[in-house]
Amino acid sequence: MSGKIKAVFLDRDGTVIHEKPGTYLSDPAKVRPYQSAAAAFKLLKELGFHFFIVSNQSGIGRGYFTEKEVNAVNARMLNLLKPAVIEEIVFCPHAPEQHCSCRKPNPKLGLELIKKYNIDPKQSYMIGDKKADVEFGRAIGFTPVLVTTANGKNHLKKYPDMRPAKAASSLLNAARFIAKHSGSAHDA
Repeated sequence: MSGKIKAVFLDRDGTVIHEKPGTYLSDPAKVRPYQSAAAAFKLLKELGFHFFIVSNQSGIGRGYFTEKEVNAVNARMLNLLKPAVIEEIVFCPHAPEQHCSCRKPNPKLGLELIKKYNIDPKQSYMIGDKKADVEFGRAIGFTPVLVTTANGKNHLKKYPDMRPAKAASSLLNAARFIAKHSGSAHDA
């Protein structure tokens, strides 16, 4: 198993950058990372984690914005997160009613990243603010962590059976949980 890397997959909107639930971000000027993002990435990098963004961008499928606009938002986010390095950003462009295989919680995008980067799921984590993120993390064998930013609090109430490994109040608190948990047995 040597040569495998450990990774943290993150949802974008509501996890790494601010999101108003029910809205769609297409303007790079409105990208605002959460205040604790820089410290979270720094802590996890020191522990040897690699970072990837896995996001549902249904606004494309719904006709609200284009893939080009999503890429511009992503570029702005990457710039604002420096010196953190996100190795790859993948996203599903489909609306839920399109019933694709790449929309979280479906595991397709995660499994492709695991294979491409030789990631060890047993040492890896998924952080997001929705039930779909928790289910996606479990589906790919990662430990799921829910942040209660944006949609997280509502999803905890709405889906009491969701049971993430941790519900954290911020990205930094999620990183702190991973720092403590990553040295112990994996319970995904």
